[in-house]
Amino acid sequence: MTSFLLRRLGGAVFVLFALSVVVYAAFYVAPGDVAQIACGPRCSPAQVAQVSEQLHLGDPLTTQYAHFLQGIFVGRDYSTGTGVLHCQAPCLGLSYQSDQQVTELILAKLPATVSLAVGAFVLWMLLGVGTGLLSVWRRGRFTERVLTGITLAGMATPVFVIGLLLIIILVTALQILPFPDYVPLTEDPEQWAWNLLLPWVSLALVSAAPYARMTRASMLETLAEDHIRTFRAYGVGERALVGRHALRGALAPVIALGALDIGSMFGGAVLTESLFGIPGVGRELVDAVKHVDLPVVVGLVLVTGFFVVLANAVADVLQAMADRRVVPA
Repeated sequence: MTSFLLRRLGGAVFVLFALSVVVYAAFYVAPGDVAQIACGPRCSPAQVAQVSEQLHLGDPLTTQYAHFLQGIFVGRDYSTGTGVLHCQAPCLGLSYQSDQQVTELILAKLPATVSLAVGAFVLWMLLGVGTGLLSVWRRGRFTERVLTGITLAGMATPVFVIGLLLIIILVTALQILPFPDYVPLTEDPEQWAWNLLLPWVSLALVSAAPYARMTRASMLETLAEDHIRTFRAYGVGERALVGRHALRGALAPVIALGALDIGSMFGGAVLTESLFGIPGVGRELVDAVKHVDLPVVVGLVLVTGFFVVLANAVADVLQAMADRRVVPA
């Protein structure tokens, strides 16, 4: 197990390094005048040249990338024309629009996205895995056909459609829930949960469908294995077979899918945040792309990649704990 964990850690570090190279090349080495973008369309050639000098754009590309990595690990100094501004590690640059440190900007937006992602993740895992187990428990009956139809409908419906329907029904018509107005958890936990309930339910209804189908397929595959047939031959009840013996092995692919989804959610659920007006990193990414704010875009992409890689590393460990067969000998 120790060797397995070390290999996964080394692979995660390599993926993050490769991601930083690709992202930096895509946004800073690609054709386009970065100095002109940073300065703005109304800048004179002299002002553009000054910005280029301040950003060290005349240095070799390897030197520019080394400065970029230096900022992440030890911080970096930026010339403002009249002085020097120190960006503390992990420094992802300065926003072209506000001159704010990208790290501070992301940290200010991240709590809203984390709140949305974690709450929705818990709901869709409970709903998806529970639906999958129920369909296996009632397989061959009318209940299974109904659940299968609901699952297919959930997979085919975009999140903004479900979100709009819930707003119309629960907020406008029945007035059961308020329109989401994000309240930080530290200020009022009750209002924090109450205002996020509608986005959580919207994401859960859409995201639970793949988990229900995967849980059902994995459970049926596991129930057909030899050791399950042996348990059944010894008189073990169907409920114990499903809940105690088959579930643990069937959860491995569900955990892998959950890692991908929760990692992507930490990078920002753009549609959900835009629909419900949640001030998270997804909305910030949309604004950064709209204003061609390259440091913010690069920072958000790297943060998203970090969470995806971290979630997959955690998923590998959880899979190994759930099913030791995934650990190489």
